[in-house]
Amino acid sequence: MATHAPATRPANPRFSSGPCAKIPTFSLENLSDASLGRSHRAAVGKGKLKAAIEGTREILNIPADYKIGIVPASDTGAVEMALWSLLGARKVTMCAWESFGAGWVTDVVKQLKLDAEVKTADYGEIVDMAAVDYNTDVVFTWNGTTSGVRVENGDMIPADREGLTICDATSAAFAMDLPWDKLDVTTFSWQKVLGGEAAHGMLILSPRAVERLESYTPAWPLPKIFRLTKGGKLIEGIFTGATINTPSMLAVEDYLVALDWARSVGGLNGLMARADANAKAVWDFCEARDWIDNLAVEAATRSNTSVCLKFTDARIKEGAPFAKAVAKRLEAEGVALDIGAYRDAPAGLRIWCGGTVETSDIEAMLPWLEWAFNAEIDAQA
Repeated sequence: MATHAPATRPANPRFSSGPCAKIPTFSLENLSDASLGRSHRAAVGKGKLKAAIEGTREILNIPADYKIGIVPASDTGAVEMALWSLLGARKVTMCAWESFGAGWVTDVVKQLKLDAEVKTADYGEIVDMAAVDYNTDVVFTWNGTTSGVRVENGDMIPADREGLTICDATSAAFAMDLPWDKLDVTTFSWQKVLGGEAAHGMLILSPRAVERLESYTPAWPLPKIFRLTKGGKLIEGIFTGATINTPSMLAVEDYLVALDWARSVGGLNGLMARADANAKAVWDFCEARDWIDNLAVEAATRSNTSVCLKFTDARIKEGAPFAKAVAKRLEAEGVALDIGAYRDAPAGLRIWCGGTVETSDIEAMLPWLEWAFNAEIDAQA
């Protein structure tokens, strides 16, 4: 069925799930105040790093007694620091429903060699988090970036749990209302919901996590880049702007600018509303068509950031080549960049709907998606 190409194009075709779209007002000129060529340990550098930490606390409503640190190696580095520094004190439960969660299982079971209970769910589904034993240390992702499935809320996590909850929230922070009283360790990266630059991670520790760090020493050696304590005490400097290694002050400035933009759109509530509107536009598009659907099985656990889609048309002969051809056609037209499904995920598409994306761009892109689908159906006929 031949169709004409839509007349309207997205103003910004960047729908990558990481690094994600920059803030709509982004300009290199906005970074002119970066403390380049200066030590990050000089007063100006420390001041900016502390502003990044406290700005994060302010917008995400993180409790005053929680520690927030800027750490190396993006969200991966932050999660690895937590796993290697905290686990081993008690039994561990690993929950995974997509590729990054599966990666944390590999670290704990095959590298740390801990006897962990592993709970998994297929792509599009989620582990029954209410059936988890929270007297164990529990490791999970809040939002499955590669599966488009998220934890609905933290109601199932008991306040009187004995274990720690370690949560990879990299594509959830700044788009979802995280229940801090239920999370002992939370991680994310700048490159996701606020469209920051890569390679910097955030590590957020509850008082319970700090108590564990100061009372427990792992049986394995820790490289310097993972060490959060010295002499049995938390290294407080990490959580006030004295980073473990040298950060990019240009990336720090970019994050500070993004935090200012977040304030301008109403803080966390504004960011969540923007992501919700973007995701709803995609969901409504799918519900009105019989050839595409959300990968997430339950509406309550659909992600509002990394929206993953699957093609359901019986005429499609081979799913993976077809999905790749659709994504390639959209990229060639310059209307949707980097929306192919993650390499380990089922064949389909992944559209980033975080708050830095404009709903008008989502709405302009979707007719092109239908055009590309029909063009590929014709091409394989």
